[in-house]
Amino acid sequence: MESVSWLLLVLVSRGMVVCTWCQNSRAEAITAVYIVTFKQAPVVHDYGVLKKETNVFRHGGSGKSNRMDKGRHRNTSRSGGSSGSYIARVHDSLLKKALKGEKYLKLYSYHYLINGFAVLVTPQQADKLSQRTEVANIVLDFSVRTATTHTPQFLGLPNGAWAQRGGYDSAGEGVVIGFIDTGIDPTHPSFADDVSDRPYPVPAHYSGICEVTPDFPSGSCNRKLVGARHFAASAITRGIFNASQDYASPFDGDGHGTHTASVAAGNHGIPVIVSGHHFGNASGMAPRSHIAVYKSLYKSFGGFAADVVAAIDQAAQDGVDIISLSITPNRRPPGIATFFNPIDMALLSAVKAGIFVVQAAGNTGPAPKSVSSFSPWIFTVGAAAHDRVYQNSIVLGNNRSIAGVGLAPGTDKDTMYKLVSALDVLNNDTSISKDMYVGECQDSTNFDPDHVQGNLLLCSYSIRFVLGLSTIQQALETANNLSAAGIVFYMDPFVIGFQLNPTPLKMPGIIIPTSDDSKILLQYYNSSVERDGQTKQVVTFGATASILGGLKANYSFSAPKVMYYSARGPDPEDSSLTNADILKPNLVAPGNFIWAAWSSVGTDSMEFEGENFAMMSGTSMAAPHIAGLAALIKQNFPSFSPSAIASALSTTASLYDKNGGLIMAQRAYANPDQNQSPATPFDMGSGFVNATAALNPGLILDSSYDDYMSFLCGINGSAPIVFWNYTGQSCWAYNNTISGADLNLPSITIVTPNSSRTVQRTVTNIAGNETYSVGWSAPYGVSMKVAPTRFTIANGQRQVLSVSFNATVNSSSATFGRIGLFGTQGHAANIPLSVMVKIFYNSTNS
Repeated sequence: MESVSWLLLVLVSRGMVVCTWCQNSRAEAITAVYIVTFKQAPVVHDYGVLKKETNVFRHGGSGKSNRMDKGRHRNTSRSGGSSGSYIARVHDSLLKKALKGEKYLKLYSYHYLINGFAVLVTPQQADKLSQRTEVANIVLDFSVRTATTHTPQFLGLPNGAWAQRGGYDSAGEGVVIGFIDTGIDPTHPSFADDVSDRPYPVPAHYSGICEVTPDFPSGSCNRKLVGARHFAASAITRGIFNASQDYASPFDGDGHGTHTASVAAGNHGIPVIVSGHHFGNASGMAPRSHIAVYKSLYKSFGGFAADVVAAIDQAAQDGVDIISLSITPNRRPPGIATFFNPIDMALLSAVKAGIFVVQAAGNTGPAPKSVSSFSPWIFTVGAAAHDRVYQNSIVLGNNRSIAGVGLAPGTDKDTMYKLVSALDVLNNDTSISKDMYVGECQDSTNFDPDHVQGNLLLCSYSIRFVLGLSTIQQALETANNLSAAGIVFYMDPFVIGFQLNPTPLKMPGIIIPTSDDSKILLQYYNSSVERDGQTKQVVTFGATASILGGLKANYSFSAPKVMYYSARGPDPEDSSLTNADILKPNLVAPGNFIWAAWSSVGTDSMEFEGENFAMMSGTSMAAPHIAGLAALIKQNFPSFSPSAIASALSTTASLYDKNGGLIMAQRAYANPDQNQSPATPFDMGSGFVNATAALNPGLILDSSYDDYMSFLCGINGSAPIVFWNYTGQSCWAYNNTISGADLNLPSITIVTPNSSRTVQRTVTNIAGNETYSVGWSAPYGVSMKVAPTRFTIANGQRQVLSVSFNATVNSSSATFGRIGLFGTQGHAANIPLSVMVKIFYNSTNS
């Protein structure tokens, strides 16, 4: 992958104008970024060139030369380097011929996973390029967006998966995880390589480099953080790249990328100290894995597909073992199928190269078909709550207790403090008519300190806090300047259904998160004050309260549960929302209230500005959990293909919460805990990840690149797209095309209208000799049979299962069931079933 010249990036980083002919800069020459693909296959599809060291880990100290000098790599690439230069020259030659004498700007040459380039041209120039015989397809660039101290314990890692690998000090060692995100803060102790008595090995199969810039100086990389690059050419051409905020380097100016990297592979035992409070010690899922950063998303605008594809292409060429994407497209890809977009097709080639790919499902739940990760070769992760919760509450003088949020200390025990509303303690120069937002406590000079000192200051939390126009930190500063005993926020009635994350407060405080509870608080306050009959000013403050504090974690037995924001299936096959025979999400993992590392200048969450750790929620947090756990599986089974890793995670997933009940799924944004029901496969995929069981799955279901190609070729009208647009391989080579239901996935999803259907699944035994019994629960309205119902299988052997469905009831909605395989040595594999069928009647005989 050849990027746009360093000069362009350097000039932008210095705030200089670098392109007078850029996107939309002239009305007569409106330009845009296009992704152009060639008919010729990329390097990864050239079997004579590709020599990926799949399943081999050669550590430093083996006697072979290291690629790292003081923790930094040479600017070399493994397989395909010379081919990449040749392909880039071919791209340049085509542009010169097709656009002879015209202005254009090539941003990237892609050669490893897809053969093509990103270029800034006018629509007329794009049309000229499309007419060239070498060109397969042109796609307009599109935007993308970003979608822990306790979760290792919740997932059972210390006594389970980590113990099986010799403890946390070796968990994930030798595996390189590549992060396509907002970058990283290399100064964070979660990414240091000197926190253990055992030195980190050098991952010999990785050949990436570490960019050196003023923001990312020499020495930023080490044996833990082994590579770091950034990709922003598409953003720069649009004139929206802000070098002072976005950083023309791998440095994370947002916080999101630092957070996700540490969730997956942050060092073990790093103290989490926020607002002066200690919340435990943090660890990634695979604390000895290596981190490689490919920054292609930015604080001020998100990102663009052209930059993301460049990052993926480079990560695969560098030799990462796992790619983690906590990002999703801003819209469903157009065309005959959602799978045919530059990002997913680049990831298909990455899977062919042996790379396991994890992607966040998206935060657009709980609506059906809201999932934003589509393809069967991508492991899609939804978000679930874990069992740790931080609860705060305030006890009023009338003995009424109100629950709230706030990572804050409590007031002194057994002491009740006066409540004083900010609106009732204004100084003589301030009035609501002069400042209608004065009740938000943003300026201490507006208030009379004599009335506030030693009391609890009552402030309004309005939509301005959500928009960032007012901040908790500024209100805390106000309360501190006025020597208040604490601060209480009540919810403005116009803030409806907004879900508050636990917010760190350096002083006793609480936020009442609902307008109903806020009304109770205000009614008590107003009924307890005496006011002057004429001026309406408060004469006596009679309301009192104490804050219990929210620093101590509590643990719930109702976890896990699928969060309301976690995107749901069924998987949309196209922009018209036709259902695909593919189960999405694949499973769910912890994604709610996750403590992890934070950039020193991170602004993605204003509550944690200036902190080293932040508590975040989203499928963005769930995906790196799986990336880290996949590293443990890769370490344990170096020969596993990406689909084998996916199978191990899926078939061993849990269907039950800590209390033994069914996992629940929240169904509404407002009052989600009062709107929940048992989760279906379209909510949680195979279930909630079971890290320890995934290291000993017994049976796996494997799929190959050829299987995925047969699936793509089976989509009506796909043959020219498969051949011309992305792979350079003809569907004629795949005599037997298959549907999504026929892929050897660890799930069965049938959404095509047909009264009967038979599919097969092939399991491979990776454990010792074992006899399995097969059981199932049929979806409602469907009779089914699985054969055989019992089989004995030796290590390395395969067994084909034939699964027949016959519809007995017409249904326009999906019904669900499961197949269970139970071994005599304790192994168990669960295969979720999702069926939507219609019975066709013969009109002649009816």
